[in-house]
Amino acid sequence: MGIKKFIASAKESLGLDRLKISGKKKSLKSLLKKLHIKKVKIEKSLKEKLEKKELKELKEELEIISLQIKKGNKLLDKLNAKSVKNK
Repeated sequence: MGIKKFIASAKESLGLDRLKISGKKKSLKSLLKKLHIKKVKIEKSLKEKLEKKELKELKEELEIISLQIKKGNKLLDKLNAKSVKNK
């Protein structure tokens, strides 16, 4: 999955439309920060007493966000490696 596709899919699934694309690294870092914030909110919500259906949906969303964070970190590492290589 390319960087642009990853950013587009994460923005679409999380409703993060206000992301400015001013450089791949900056955009990716901003997106990862928002994903971490969303992950913390979901983890706090999981501690509350919820219905089974809500709990299941939150767990699924948490799993998706965790995977996106993992992929984003890999892409960021690749970008950092390229920028070190080009210097």
